[in-house]
Amino acid sequence: MSVPVVVGTDGSAAGSAAVEWAAEDAARMSAPLHIVFALDRSPYDIARFPTRDEGDALARSAEKVLAEAEAVARKDRPELEVLTRTIEGTPGVILRDQAEHATEIVIGSRGLGGFTGAVLGSVSVHVAGHARGPVVVVRSGPRSARGEIVVGVDDSPECDPAIVYAFEQARLRGARLRALHAWQAPVHAYAPDIAYDMDEVNRVHTQAAVEKLAPWRRTYPQVEVVEDVRVGHPVQALAEASEQADLVVVGSHGRGVVGALTLGSVSRGLLHHARGAVAVVRSPRPEARGA
Repeated sequence: MSVPVVVGTDGSAAGSAAVEWAAEDAARMSAPLHIVFALDRSPYDIARFPTRDEGDALARSAEKVLAEAEAVARKDRPELEVLTRTIEGTPGVILRDQAEHATEIVIGSRGLGGFTGAVLGSVSVHVAGHARGPVVVVRSGPRSARGEIVVGVDDSPECDPAIVYAFEQARLRGARLRALHAWQAPVHAYAPDIAYDMDEVNRVHTQAAVEKLAPWRRTYPQVEVVEDVRVGHPVQALAEASEQADLVVVGSHGRGVVGALTLGSVSRGLLHHARGAVAVVRSPRPEARGA
């Protein structure tokens, strides 16, 4: 059985945008699409008030949202294999756990309905910061194909899963891949008594980016690659590039206490400032470095 694309929805505009994005990607991959509604009863679990009627209403609402989401997914894609599921529990935890059995997790950047009160910084950040494999955060609003995927490149091993995912997305879409490496000059570079050859520093960074991409360019010879090395903060550079991109892909370097996975500063900043969809990618292997 093919590994599915999993999307969380809640009936909000962002949730619907996520379903549309996930359906398109599943069709490109020839993968099934699983649409998940997280039914969180905790706000209604107050002992001195009856909850049965409220619970039935919540379940009916979930069924309606899923039916509408399935209609969105199948529009213009009648051959797409779609499965809908209501799962009781906390949205962030449910979607995080779904990543163990998914090609990718897709989620809206902000949610209402089943994800009541969820904004970027809660559900989206929790899933992107803890789930293994790619997590795509989609914004609502009109969008048109740009024909370009952007991937943030650095010299760390944590970057490798993001590069692979970006090349594969570019291949599937027939899109150009912009490999963006942003670097910041050392603070000392602006001290009058210390000399820096900024052209040489830029050359070194460019060479590092070229070497990082070389194996994947051989694996994906059909993908046009633009090596974009610039001076600047990575978040700002990637956010600017997102204006002309269908998707921006980054790895994540963050670690919390006792090795718990969290978002790194670049991936977190990009989720807040990007103009379009962002994929945060870490290794799907629990034993791998990623983070």
